[in-house]
Amino acid sequence: MLTRNQPLLIAAQGIHWSHQRLLAIAAQICLLILSVTLLGNVIITLGERRLQEDWAIQRYSELQAVGTVIADKVAFQQFRTQMFAKSELLKLYIDLPSSEREEKLKQNWNIIRDNIPELLDLALFDPQGNFKFATSDDFGNEPLPSALLGASRNMGGSEIYTSPLEFNPINGKLEPYMYQLAWLENPDQSIRGYLVTYTSMAQILKSIKPAYSSSQSPLLMLDTQGLLYAGVEAAPSLQRVPDTMGGSLRQSYPALWRKMATSNFGQFHGDNATFVYLKVELTTQYETRREYFLVSYVLNDDIAAKFTEWRSLLIIGASILTILASLLIFLSHLYRLEQGSRRYCIELSNRLFHRDFGCIIVNDNSRVISANERAATQLGLPNDELLDRSLQRILHLEDHEYTKIMLQVQRGGEWIGEFDSGVESQSQLVAHIKTQQESIKSKQYLLITFEDVSELNNTKNDAYISQMLNDSAVPAALIQADGNLVRTNQAFDEQLQIQQNPTDNLTELLNRDLGNKWSQILQQITLQGSWKGQVICSQNHIVNDCLQATLKGHLDSSGELEYIVCTFEQAVKKQSLVERGELVPHRTTVLVNIRDLESYFTSLDSHSRETSSLILIDITAESMLSHMSDIGQLENRQKEVELKILRDLPTGYQMSHWQLGKLIIILPTTDADEAHHFAIKSMSNLSDIGLSEGICMGIATYQTGLTLEQYLSHAEVALKRAKQTGEQMICQAFTRQNIG
Repeated sequence: MLTRNQPLLIAAQGIHWSHQRLLAIAAQICLLILSVTLLGNVIITLGERRLQEDWAIQRYSELQAVGTVIADKVAFQQFRTQMFAKSELLKLYIDLPSSEREEKLKQNWNIIRDNIPELLDLALFDPQGNFKFATSDDFGNEPLPSALLGASRNMGGSEIYTSPLEFNPINGKLEPYMYQLAWLENPDQSIRGYLVTYTSMAQILKSIKPAYSSSQSPLLMLDTQGLLYAGVEAAPSLQRVPDTMGGSLRQSYPALWRKMATSNFGQFHGDNATFVYLKVELTTQYETRREYFLVSYVLNDDIAAKFTEWRSLLIIGASILTILASLLIFLSHLYRLEQGSRRYCIELSNRLFHRDFGCIIVNDNSRVISANERAATQLGLPNDELLDRSLQRILHLEDHEYTKIMLQVQRGGEWIGEFDSGVESQSQLVAHIKTQQESIKSKQYLLITFEDVSELNNTKNDAYISQMLNDSAVPAALIQADGNLVRTNQAFDEQLQIQQNPTDNLTELLNRDLGNKWSQILQQITLQGSWKGQVICSQNHIVNDCLQATLKGHLDSSGELEYIVCTFEQAVKKQSLVERGELVPHRTTVLVNIRDLESYFTSLDSHSRETSSLILIDITAESMLSHMSDIGQLENRQKEVELKILRDLPTGYQMSHWQLGKLIIILPTTDADEAHHFAIKSMSNLSDIGLSEGICMGIATYQTGLTLEQYLSHAEVALKRAKQTGEQMICQAFTRQNIG
C-alpha cells in the first residue's frame, strides 16, 4: 500500500470530495433507496396476493362443503316433509276431521317446530288449495299455485315439491324461506289435501356456518338473477355489495356479476376485496332446477392487516440493507479517492510547482485540482478560487472549441494554443496542455503551463497596422468604428493639416461632412463593405478643391466592425442638391398626415379613383433596425428613401406619410401591372444608391365602394405577404376586379 514519504505541499494533494463525486454518491444512494423501495413493494404485494390466493382456496373448499351440506339438508327436509305427510295424527284428522283432532295435530306440529330451528311453519290446505290451518299466522294466507293443484300438476304420490327461495316478513324482518309441498292422496290417487312445510334458509346457513368458518367470514346466497337472499346480517359493510335483502348484485357490481354469470365457480379480485363464488344445486325435480350462488369475500385491508407482521419484518430488513449498502458505496468512493491521491498527487505537486511559469493540474473530470501562484497571477484569480474550476471556463472556450481541443489531446497527447486571460490587462497567454497517464488504472490528468505572449502580440499588431498603412502619396488613416484615429500616414497629416487641427477623431475633424451622417456611413460599410463620398478638406481650400473619400471596413472574428481604412484622393466638387434643384422636387409634395391624403383621394374624379392603385412601402425591416441606434436615424433614412422616390415620381402620383417608417403612394389611372413595374423601378433606383436593403412594398388596386381605410388594409395584406416571402420584396393583394 502506498504511503506519503513527503509532506503535503498544497491542499490538492490530499483527499477532496468534488461536487461530481458527492452528486454521484447521492445519485447511487437515491437509486439504491428507490430500488429497495420498489422491490419491497413488489414483495409485499406478492405476499398479500399469495395470502389472498391461500384464503380463496381455503374459502372455496369451505363453500363446497357448505353447498353439499345445504343440498343434504334440503334432501333431508324433503324426507321430513314426507314423514309429516304420512303421520298417523294427520291421517286421523283427514279421515275424521274434528276440532279435538285439529287441536291435537297443531300441538304436535308446534312441538316439532320448536325443536327444529329452521322449520318456520307447517300448514294444511284442502283439495282445492285453500288454507285450512297452520302452526302460526306468518304463512298460508295466499292460495297454492294452480300448477300444483288438480290434474294440471306434474308431480304427486310420494314426491315432494321444493319451491324457489322467497321472502316473507316475520316479526318486522324479511325472512328468506322455501316451502315444500306434499300431496295427500287417496288409494285411487284422488287428492285429500296438501301439507306444506316452510323452512328458513337463514337458519340453515346459521346452523352450518359455525362448523366450517369464523363469524367474521361473510357468506352470501344469491339466485341466478343476482338477488341477495341471505348473508346480510353477518357480512361487513362493503361498497357495491347489496346490504339489504333482495338487493341486486347484478346492478350494484356488474363486473363481479359478469364473471359469476359465465362460470359456476371462481375468484374475482376487486379494488377493495377478493371474492370467491360457487354455484350449488339444492334439488332437482321435474322440469326445474333450484340453483344458487354461494359468495364469500375478504377485504384487502384485512389481508393487509394479517400481513402486517411480515411487512414490518420486510421494512426493517430493507432499511438495514439500505444502510449497509449506502455505507459500502461511501467506503468504495473513499477508497478510490485514497488510492488516486496516493498514486500521483504527491509526486506531481513536488515535481511541477517549483517553476517560474504558471502551471495547473486538471483531473480526468476537467476540474482544476492544484495551481501555483504564477498561474493564479496570470489568470487574475486567487489560488483558492482556481480550485475545482472547469478548464473550459479558465480558457474561455465555447463548447465546440473545447470538445475539439480535448479530442486533439486524447489523440496526440498535447495541445498548444493562445487565449485571452480575461483580466483587466488583457494579456495574451499560450497554454500548453499535456496528458499524463496513471500507471495502474485508466485515469489520466492534464498538465497545463502558461506563457505570457502579450508583448509579442502587441508587436505583431503594430506590424499589421504598419503594413496596412504603408508609405504612399495617398493620404490614408486607420480609424476605429467610433471615428477615433489609430494610425495615419504623413500624406494624411499634411493633407488634412493635423498640426493646425489637433484632434484624435475623424468625425470631429470633418464634422461638417461626416459628423451628421456617421451612423449612416457605418451602416453602409457594415452592409456593403465600403463607402465613398466627397468631403471638403478645410475652409481654407478653394471652392473647386475637394477630396474623394473612400472608407473600407475590416471586421473582427465575431463579424463586428473593428477598423476602417480611410483614403483620400483629389476630386472635383459636385453640385449640392440645392444647386441642382433636387432637394425638393417641384412636381409634387409629400402629404404629412392621413387626413390630407384622404382629402386628395376623395377629390379625385371617379374614373381616376376607380382605376387607381396604392403602394404601401415599409422601410423598418428588422435587418435595418438592428444597425440603427435611435428613432432619429430611422427618420433620416426615411427622408433619403422618400427623396429618391420623390425625384422619380411621375406627374399625378401622390406620396404621403402614414407611420414612422411607412410611406403611401396613390397611383391614379394605373392598373396592378403598371404599379408593379413602377415598384420594381423604384426598388432598382434605391438599390443603386444602397438604400434598398430590407425595404418591402405591398400593392393593392381599387375595388368598387372602398374607403381609404379599407384600401390601406388591402395594401397591408400585400405588405405582410412581401415580408413573409423573404426573397420577393414586392407582393400584390386584391388586384383582381370583382365580377358580378
